[in-house]
Amino acid sequence: MVSGKEFRNTLKKPLPNAKETDKSCRVVPAFTIQAFQKGTCVNPPPKCNAFKEVEPKGGKKFRMNYKRGNLPIALEAKGGKVSWKADVNKLDFHYYLPMFFEGLCETENPYKLFAQQGIHDMLTHGGQKIFPCIPQLIIPIKDALKTKNKEVMCSTLKVLQHLVRAGDMIGEALVPYYRQILPTLNLFKEKNVNCGDEIDYSQMRGDNLADIINDTLEILERYGGEDAFINIKYLIPTYESCMLN
Repeated sequence: MVSGKEFRNTLKKPLPNAKETDKSCRVVPAFTIQAFQKGTCVNPPPKCNAFKEVEPKGGKKFRMNYKRGNLPIALEAKGGKVSWKADVNKLDFHYYLPMFFEGLCETENPYKLFAQQGIHDMLTHGGQKIFPCIPQLIIPIKDALKTKNKEVMCSTLKVLQHLVRAGDMIGEALVPYYRQILPTLNLFKEKNVNCGDEIDYSQMRGDNLADIINDTLEILERYGGEDAFINIKYLIPTYESCMLN
């Protein structure tokens, strides 16, 4: 007596002297009419690559400006220190400060050194000249964070912390621009290094990206006024207030 399962298996076997069929299938995109055709295989969806590094949109603008001699900064022959060709207090901040912020995407020296030192000196000596330049600084900060490069993001967040503390009302002026700055931080806020029982030396060096993001968000809340926490919470739901708790 043949069971039903054995009978169904005999139906799948080819007939004697029958031509062999091609078992290979044609790959077709998903959610199309072709996916319903016989002898086809649906192509799996592509990876989203949420944490993949991206090339900056602005390219190498800072490097180009330096090679053209547009930056009033140079490297000393002795000691390798950065020196200014002009007085920092007399510079046109509307022109030079956004130009230095474009160098946040740089990962090679000496361009990275010039950008970091130039931003630090201008924010330290800028005072009231920094506040009118804030709208011009948003796009370079946004492009630097969108690269998703750990080194670039850490340096950019430290610059953002310095910017908020550089003058009065700067933290409150940044609140309308949170929607351009914070979405990338939401991806990496909880991305800590899981090293088990080993020691993570990046915390000691201050290179842990998740810790720097949390410190930056707390600084933005402290200096951002009454509406800062609501806007941060809207874009980063896992953030907890450092002022209310």
